[in-house]
Amino acid sequence: MPSRPAPRGGLVADRTPVIAGIGLSDLPVTPHLSAPGHHALAMKRALDDCGIAKADIDGFMTAGAYDEAVVTAEYLGIRPRFIGGAMTGGSSFELFTEQAMLAIEAGHAEAVLITYGSNLLSQSGRTLGTGDISSAPAKPGASGASPGPSGASPGASGASGASLDSGSPAAPAAPAEPTRPARPPRQKVVSGPAAFEAPFGNTLVGSYAMAATRHMHDFSTSPEQLAEIAVAVRAHAAMNPAAMHRDPITVEDVLASRMIAEPLHLLDCCLVTDGGGALVITTAERARDLRQPPAYLLGAASAMTHWNVSQMPDFTTTAAARCGPEAMARAGIRPSDVDVVQLYDSFTITVLLLLEDLGFCAKGEGGSFVTGGRIGPGGALPVNTDGGGLSACHPGMRGIFLLVEAVRQLRGQAGEAQVPDCQVAMACGSGGWLSCMGAVVLGAQHP
Repeated sequence: MPSRPAPRGGLVADRTPVIAGIGLSDLPVTPHLSAPGHHALAMKRALDDCGIAKADIDGFMTAGAYDEAVVTAEYLGIRPRFIGGAMTGGSSFELFTEQAMLAIEAGHAEAVLITYGSNLLSQSGRTLGTGDISSAPAKPGASGASPGPSGASPGASGASGASLDSGSPAAPAAPAEPTRPARPPRQKVVSGPAAFEAPFGNTLVGSYAMAATRHMHDFSTSPEQLAEIAVAVRAHAAMNPAAMHRDPITVEDVLASRMIAEPLHLLDCCLVTDGGGALVITTAERARDLRQPPAYLLGAASAMTHWNVSQMPDFTTTAAARCGPEAMARAGIRPSDVDVVQLYDSFTITVLLLLEDLGFCAKGEGGSFVTGGRIGPGGALPVNTDGGGLSACHPGMRGIFLLVEAVRQLRGQAGEAQVPDCQVAMACGSGGWLSCMGAVVLGAQHP
């Protein structure tokens, strides 16, 4: 890691960046909360968790389909001197963490708040994260609608209602006043490069299905091996009282669930829920006076290979193959040093690709790596100990929940799901269509 500069004014202080506060809003079904309400509740709980006053927050970052950082900062009553809102899908929050680390080290901010909030389930009523490849605006009055798996827009299922009648309808009998003309049905809006893909009818889950099919073709990965991931993550969810689904499942259950996009079954796909989260990042010096043991940010990196899936160079390799090793090198660790991993699990194939690309196993060996309970409770490398997006919560963009759970594990506050003697955790977010990756390494001990 680069040497850490002294703060402005020349005072010597430990500017090692840490996550000092974490908070979750209510999960996973919350008809009583709007998207901004999730932001606000998660922020309050994160501030209460660490003991920092809102007035001391001087950095703010957020992302979402309709959650502009400046608008959300105003709503929350934050007046930052450091602000960010670059949207990379579900990995946005890992990228924000990397940027906040740099801002803290350079003295550009003393306490950075990162928030996310979404009422996607309550707004849409959709419980399965599959989506289509187009994007559509939110209905009037629906604030904070959030993207689908990995932060890509779930789109709309189609315009509702019949088209306008080209004839002349019979006039109503003696109307009291003129009636307004009927509005045309809402149409899908497809713009930019996606316009070249949408006519072929691909869906978001279809994009991930292509990656899974290619991995099976190249490396003989089986549907049973992908199902092992869903089974392991559900076993973790069973220990999380806030998880949406807690009943145990088997490989046979996954394979018996209906096919969504071959070879991905229903239980290979993430949920759609409501929820929100928040992080407070500050200096190790400041954290000494706060309520919780800090989670030290040891290293972070990000990378991108494409945005639209038609431009993905290799369906079996993601940008995590670049940013993962870089984050570990900056942290001074190897994959064998990691005690717990929180991975974006938009689909089971996402987890398998990330495990390979981060270096926990060789390319093509992910299928055999995840079998035998290795990534489940008590396994050699527990993955998604809160139950992940496959079983616990996925409000559209899940990256912030990976970091919250990593901190809980490092603090020893994960309850029944606690990994014994957890000293090093890693979180890796995936955004878009396996497009933009962000990796963060955290530790319980000062580097």
